[in-house]
Amino acid sequence: MRKIILLFALAGTTSVSAQISLQDYRKSVYDASTEIANAMVEIDKAAATAKREHTGFLPSVAANGQFSKSFRRDDDNKLWNFTLAPQLSQTIYAGGAVRATWNQAQSQLHKSQYSADDIKLTMRYQADYAYWHVSASQLYLEATKRYVEIIKSLYNVVQQRYSEGYVAKSDLLQVEARLSDAEYSLITTQHIYEQSLHQFNNLRGEHEPTEVTLSQSIIDSIAMPRRISFADIVMRRPDVQAAEWEVKSAEYATRITRATFNPAISAGVGGSWQTFSPNVSGKTYCDAAISLSVNIPIFHWGERRHAVAAAKADQRIAYNTWEQIRDDIEQEEADGWSALQSSYSQMQSSLRNLEIAGENLDISTYSYNEGQATVLDVLQAQISWIQIYTNAITARFNYAVAVSAYMKITATD
Repeated sequence: MRKIILLFALAGTTSVSAQISLQDYRKSVYDASTEIANAMVEIDKAAATAKREHTGFLPSVAANGQFSKSFRRDDDNKLWNFTLAPQLSQTIYAGGAVRATWNQAQSQLHKSQYSADDIKLTMRYQADYAYWHVSASQLYLEATKRYVEIIKSLYNVVQQRYSEGYVAKSDLLQVEARLSDAEYSLITTQHIYEQSLHQFNNLRGEHEPTEVTLSQSIIDSIAMPRRISFADIVMRRPDVQAAEWEVKSAEYATRITRATFNPAISAGVGGSWQTFSPNVSGKTYCDAAISLSVNIPIFHWGERRHAVAAAKADQRIAYNTWEQIRDDIEQEEADGWSALQSSYSQMQSSLRNLEIAGENLDISTYSYNEGQATVLDVLQAQISWIQIYTNAITARFNYAVAVSAYMKITATD
């Protein structure tokens, strides 16, 4: 029993002296994440699009110029002509298209911001999982190494007794077979640890097989989260907010479609500086004009009705998607809370079972040394110990992951 407690304490002491905390690891994963980087670019793109659409409210200035030269003389006319015509124009009314387009761009900007938050939540969960997986793999590896040492110690005792003629060779072969199996398990556990280490390093952008030490461990006390109500989750979840802005964007898209079939009014002020035609003296003159343009669609064979119906269909799809996300959240929260409760109960139960297995191992080993138990009894106690010990590690890992999963589901910091 003391050996078991010592092993847990040794793992905790090793972790405390480590360098990488969970918060630091999350930050390194955020910095190295391509998904988050692309989400930030999408925000910049949406912001630029919104600014571009806002220019639709402002007047525009343009200038047209033309210069021509003839190679055949016509009487005494000059061989060249030019025209320079600046124009200031302003859209007065475009059927609501300008404002609807700008509002849609604003909606897409808000959506991209919440989508980035949702990606960050996902990356945080992946970082937590990788962090706790390394912690669990380290404990598995330490446990397997300790298991090999225990069997080696037993093997040495049995071998000594066999050489003295106190035990049969079958006992020695049983222990030797168990030792070989334990060493095989150690190779597998080492491979699992290396895989978890590769995932850990890849997520933070470290591609070298660097060994890591953690300042936190699954054997540390992790507080049970408080259960969050459905209404609070809906307000917190960025994917719900992104879906709401997508619904609004679809509504503005319908207005834009309808606006293209509404009357449009624009006004302009223009001028020109040009030569006379024909250009006899080379003199120029200036002219100015005010224009008012009105465009009224009259008949398009029902094109407006069909176009608006298609836009409304996209609007309904966006709304149904938003509702589906809300429905899924309710089940996600229930499943997440159930997994959290179950893993916590398993963790508590595993601790008691570990105490029993440790005491049984100590008693079996002592009894064998005193000649009151067989090698088979000791081997069975050892197998039971390693199974329950690994179950305890698994239970703690599952609880740590369940906490991270529930934090992701509820969008809790």
